[in-house]
Amino acid sequence: MLGAFAQAFRTPDLRRKLLFTLFIMAAFRLGSFIPTPGVDSQAVQRCMAQESQASLLDLVNLFSGGALLQLSIFALGIMPYITASIIIQLLRVVIPRFDDLHKEGQTGQAKLTQYTRYLTIFLGVLQATTTISLARSGQLFQSCSEPVIRDQTVLTFIMMIIVMMAGTGVIMWLGELITERGIGNGMSLLIFTSIAARLPEQLLSIGQAGKWGSVAAIVALLLLVAIAVVYVEQAQRRIPVQYAKRMIGRRQYGGTTTYIPLKINMSGVIPVIFASSILALPPMIAQFGKPQDAWVQWISGHFTQGSTFYLTIYALMTLFFAFFYTAITFNPDEVADNMKKYGGFIPGYRAGRPTAEYLHYVINRITSAGALYLVIIALLPSLAIIPLKLSSSQMPFGGTTLLIIIGVGLQTVKEINTQLQQHHYEGFLK
Repeated sequence: MLGAFAQAFRTPDLRRKLLFTLFIMAAFRLGSFIPTPGVDSQAVQRCMAQESQASLLDLVNLFSGGALLQLSIFALGIMPYITASIIIQLLRVVIPRFDDLHKEGQTGQAKLTQYTRYLTIFLGVLQATTTISLARSGQLFQSCSEPVIRDQTVLTFIMMIIVMMAGTGVIMWLGELITERGIGNGMSLLIFTSIAARLPEQLLSIGQAGKWGSVAAIVALLLLVAIAVVYVEQAQRRIPVQYAKRMIGRRQYGGTTTYIPLKINMSGVIPVIFASSILALPPMIAQFGKPQDAWVQWISGHFTQGSTFYLTIYALMTLFFAFFYTAITFNPDEVADNMKKYGGFIPGYRAGRPTAEYLHYVINRITSAGALYLVIIALLPSLAIIPLKLSSSQMPFGGTTLLIIIGVGLQTVKEINTQLQQHHYEGFLK
């Protein structure tokens, strides 16, 4: 990986793209520290030092690189865009128009991207309103009674919503700039930047508490998991496909052999994000109740990270969403119809319904292995805190963090290698 980056910096065109990408990532991190107008940044820092409870906001704070709880101009981070993208993909099952646009190719994808942008801005307004309302009422930092917003007027409230919403639009624009003029997928790299920026600080805080042995164990665990994740993410089941020969006029078409690459983990990190988000909702709802209420005490006792009930539900929901999301993104019936249309078939299976049934059988077996892999990665950080004698808030990474960091890093290195090969071919032709 380091060799690929070193060789890329020696290539002028790739060096410009890498430097541009690094500049955008630095600008994104800079915006995470600029406070929103009307926010008392010093009071926010004091309240963050006192806060120890986990909630749904922790997941959003993770993807914003800590900017959410700092109430910066980039407080919402990339989370509205992620949510909008997932919603648009799920609506393909419900709204036939969206599925037709997906099949139209580049034109339809551009239209879906436009819908995603509109939905991102709407979700940004909704999330900004919720975050600022929680900050004004004192629910954002429950362990701190100090007000973080001094001016409680409606004008200040509206101005803060507009600034945070604009910050979401700027983040979306920065991600698209990286995709067009830089290296890799812009949105994924911004998520990677947000998560990776917090790891050194969290490891240092554990070391300063006198647990340097735990820090060494965490780094070793991270490296071992990285090797395992790369191995699984690279694995494929290749289904051979042959195309029959066809004579059109005097020309012969077809007669080629190819394959359908099926990844073990076709759903990516989506199941873990869904499961984490849903399980974080009950503790957040319980914050609005009274501590002496029975339902609040039940939620506090069962929905703590590390409890047997929480880990069991987390595993079951991850399994469910792995199968659910794979069923949305890969349709064996559609693949079988396309193969039949162009004269393709899987050796040993007739085109049409038998091919679709075979693909159903294969994808179910592969998804079972992929879902089990996701469960292990998701539960590993929660189980590792027991021998390391750490609390859930001290663990510097979770299952979602691991999958995103390693997956985005792997994809970026692949793109760098691809562009390096293109430059070598160009030099050979010249």
